[in-house]
Amino acid sequence: MGDRGGAGVSRRRRTGSRPSIQGGSGPVAAEEEVRDVGAGGDAPVRDTDKDGDVDVGSGHWDLRCHRLQDSLFSSDSGFSNYRGILNWCVVMLILSNARLFLENLIKYGILVEPIQVVSLFLKDPYSWPALCLVIVANIFAVAAFQVEKCLAVGALTEQAGLLLHGVNLATILCFPAAVAFLLESITPVGSVLALMVYTILFLKLFSYRDVNLWCRERRAGAKAKAALAGKKANGGAAQRTVSYPDNLTYRDLYYFLFAPTLCYELNFPRSPRIRKRFLLRRLLEMLFLTQLQVGLIQQWMVPAIQNSMKPFKVSRQTWQAGGAVLAPGTRSPQVPNHLIWLIFFYWLFHSCLNAVAELMQFGDREFYRDWWNSESITYFWRNWNIPVHKWCLRHFYKPMLRRGSSRWAARTGVFLASAFFHEYLVSIPLRMFRLWAFTGMMAQIPLAWIVGRFFRGNYGNAAVWLSLIIGQPVVVLMYVHDYYVLNYEAPTAGA
Repeated sequence: MGDRGGAGVSRRRRTGSRPSIQGGSGPVAAEEEVRDVGAGGDAPVRDTDKDGDVDVGSGHWDLRCHRLQDSLFSSDSGFSNYRGILNWCVVMLILSNARLFLENLIKYGILVEPIQVVSLFLKDPYSWPALCLVIVANIFAVAAFQVEKCLAVGALTEQAGLLLHGVNLATILCFPAAVAFLLESITPVGSVLALMVYTILFLKLFSYRDVNLWCRERRAGAKAKAALAGKKANGGAAQRTVSYPDNLTYRDLYYFLFAPTLCYELNFPRSPRIRKRFLLRRLLEMLFLTQLQVGLIQQWMVPAIQNSMKPFKVSRQTWQAGGAVLAPGTRSPQVPNHLIWLIFFYWLFHSCLNAVAELMQFGDREFYRDWWNSESITYFWRNWNIPVHKWCLRHFYKPMLRRGSSRWAARTGVFLASAFFHEYLVSIPLRMFRLWAFTGMMAQIPLAWIVGRFFRGNYGNAAVWLSLIIGQPVVVLMYVHDYYVLNYEAPTAGA
């Protein structure tokens, strides 16, 4: 390698000095050499030694050291590598929060107690109502499967099947809500987890019913064409595929119920094998990030919320009386809430869903896109939760358009459905209806219009980040405050 470099240097030197020997102008030759080596607007490439220093030779490099170029921070420069500045921001963020962390430790001591988390799920160690609710969910899945079996063989009409599916889906939402609202032994956290399972089951069975209906419609509309296509496929297919109604098996149903997707297909993309190292990394991430979230909530979030209770109560009373919105001393825990939300996003959408997908050899791993680059509210909601976005697009948005609804009405309908499920997952476990989550979701519609109308590029991205950093903690604090007043101050006042 060293000999080649030396030969290359010698060749360049001989080439650069040849015009002057033949009577050419020295400066002109040097200028031509600089233009040739520095083509494309870049600086001429100089020979360097093994230490990276410039090799000072006999060439005419020093005759010209300037060229037409913009400063790096100018938009016309085309420069986009700001990795060092990003690292600087991370370092400054760590240093600025280190002081808060030390103040927290000095003031409160160590509050992290992992064993205490168990009490969030259980009031009585011999009573597991949330787990029982999850087990009972199998009844509704089997009911949907049996309805589809009857529809496949013609034992039920489509109208009767639609009615039975509607009753089953409505019961999936109402039954756990009634149990969580009326049963005293279930905790709010256990209730949230059970309702999340039932919500996912509702969305999956809705998709299961739709896809099987589409398969029946296709089969009824083109039997002859489907038979011909099936013969050709069997003759030249390299991969075995499942067709309707062969997909109506318990194995297929439960694969779909456990797969990290909300949209049903007869033939999911499958990965060839389980990568053990990849799976181990995801499992270790899940374990570490779970402990980290618990520690941040106990050590940082809970004290911040407790300190904000009294000034926030004064703030709301002042606002109701027509005064200022925020009372002096009111501090909403935006930083810990937002940090925990970011960790939760990575834990759920990357670590957990990839671990489940790897175990089940589920091939489609697009659980999120680059929502952090969102320059509009609508782009954020389309890209931060891909499984839900695909379901809304496939089973809600497009069907509304096919029925003649406008795009604006379809988008509003999607936000209404999302607002309902947000409120469903918060108000019922807390046993109080305040509609803060519903209002927050519906407020995304005018916010999306404002950001799309008045903000572009980096300003739009900053507006999206501000809505996430400020909006979520305010809603969380409203619920925590109302829950605290309802469950702790009300009994004291009555006594």
